Amino acid sequence: MGEFSIWHWLIVLLIVVMVFGTKKLKNIGSDLGEAVKGFKQGMKSAEEPEQASAPEASPQLVEAQAAAPPSAPAGQQAAQDVAFRSKG
Repeated sequence: MGEFSIWHWLIVLLIVVMVFGTKKLKNIGSDLGEAVKGFKQGMKSAEEPEQASAPEASPQLVEAQAAAPPSAPAGQQAAQDVAFRSKG
């Protein structure tokens, strides 16, 4: 009496499909699958050691840095800003 046969599970499945509809069940299944994938990726990234080195630069970033004019060092720029402010 406490055991469920395959027929009991099929009847339960049929009732669930009738109540929720196949489209809603499909959306729930895909959302659940994406959540599991995200959880696995999070666990995998947590197990990997953090890399201390900087990430690789993208080709667009390298081109933008090459095209930009060289700027003054930070200390020199700060001194120029102070001198400009004192004149004005």
